[in-house]
Amino acid sequence: MKIEKFVTGIISTNCYILSNEDTKEAVIVDPANLSRKMVSYMEEEQLKPKAILLTHAHFDHIMGIDKIIAMFGEIPVYVEENDLDLLHKAELNESTTYTAGYSYAGGEVIHDKDVLSLIGYEFQVIHTPGHTAGGVCYYVKDANVLFSGDTLFCCSVGRSDFATSSTSDLIRSIKEKLFLLPDETIVYPGHMGATTIGNEKVNNPYV
Repeated sequence: MKIEKFVTGIISTNCYILSNEDTKEAVIVDPANLSRKMVSYMEEEQLKPKAILLTHAHFDHIMGIDKIIAMFGEIPVYVEENDLDLLHKAELNESTTYTAGYSYAGGEVIHDKDVLSLIGYEFQVIHTPGHTAGGVCYYVKDANVLFSGDTLFCCSVGRSDFATSSTSDLIRSIKEKLFLLPDETIVYPGHMGATTIGNEKVNNPYV
């Protein structure tokens, strides 16, 4: 799996383009926007997007959805059931606070322990409520990677002061689910730099 990170959107969100170098199929994680750099990269690599994976539905992780579909055609947008309302309603996903408002009417519902077979890899869905009620992480065992969204950061954790947030749920999600993964698992978060599960077990002051 080839992983490229693009920092985009008004809150510097990490958008990841994951690709199979043999088939040129790609998955896009948390498209805050569709930047020129992202378009150029996908065109140069001749990538064919097959799905959009949302770790949660706050505006700074979803505002590029329609642009991607307009450019590359209809592809599934996966979101955990408890975040459907955030995806569908601008007043809930914080976009009306920072922008003129954005929502996306679709969404393929996923749940804890679902496995999505995409671009030659299996993406295990780990429901990690706390930052939002429907927050999830995507674990790809064969690639030794976890896409943690705003649940777990390098030596930090996501905010838990939003409408569907819960501090206790967030810490429980990290300790009881993410910290069960191998220490060497590379964590790609929704903001800031990458880390590992082992590093967070030792150095994260919040957990």
